[in-house]
Amino acid sequence: MNFSSSSSNSSPVVRDDLKNAIFKNIIIVTLCLFINYINATLLYTFTKHEIFKMNPRYILFIHLVINDIILLTLLTLMYILSYTIYIYNVSLCILLILIGSSSNFNNPMTLALMAIECYVAVCFPLRHSQIITVKKTYIVIVFIWLISALYLLPDVFIALAKEPLDFFYSKIFCTRPNIFRHSQVAEKDIIFNAVFMVIIWSTLFYTYLQIVFTAKSASAGARKARNTVLLHSFQLSLSMLTYLYFVIYYELTALFPESASAIRFAMMIFINIIPRLVSPLVYGIRDKTFRKYFTQHLFCGKAFH
Repeated sequence: MNFSSSSSNSSPVVRDDLKNAIFKNIIIVTLCLFINYINATLLYTFTKHEIFKMNPRYILFIHLVINDIILLTLLTLMYILSYTIYIYNVSLCILLILIGSSSNFNNPMTLALMAIECYVAVCFPLRHSQIITVKKTYIVIVFIWLISALYLLPDVFIALAKEPLDFFYSKIFCTRPNIFRHSQVAEKDIIFNAVFMVIIWSTLFYTYLQIVFTAKSASAGARKARNTVLLHSFQLSLSMLTYLYFVIYYELTALFPESASAIRFAMMIFINIIPRLVSPLVYGIRDKTFRKYFTQHLFCGKAFH
């Protein structure tokens, strides 16, 4: 279950016995509910306090959280469907993959923008409120979704042009390589992802270095911003694992073909689920302002300071 780049290979299909299937689905659903509860609490905290709604930093953060909620929910749903109804309509699969892929693709761009916000706050503190405004932040978020659409829609157009009409009414084991099966999609993904990641990583490196130089002679706030950008880099590294999902999966299943189902389960947890915990840890706990309100809502009114 992954929304990362397509591949010329179809995903191996392996089914578990009933006992293993129930065990794995209980684990996946439990983790999903736990993480989504925390993320939903973050979202609720944001909506209940004007101090966050008027701060571009928290707006970008909550956009990251919303994408994590969408992504984790769809991944878990598709994982359950792969065990229950096993194969389902191609058109439904395309819809789920497009929504999930958009959320997955949005996260690196949001992390880069959060790093830029930190850079402006530290290096241009007097102009920060003019450069980074609430209105501009929402406009940029709209552009993020537009870029995701420009990345994904060509895949749909290629499928419409290459696949017979019956294909879209058929049923299939739902993975991105099984849907977007043509070499043009894989080639587009390689080029687009390479350029995309160069831009994102260059942005993070540049903002980090600028903040480091400023932090040498500035306040503790600059040093905190430097550490925040480092955490964004760590989050981005985790996000990048999704782009390597099928490469890792095919290599491991080639080495251990009898363990394909266990590999898929482990990768679901460590590549798709666990990274969704990073945002709550970075902002829900590390950020003092957010922590004050977040813990109050998380523990039903009992604030921990």
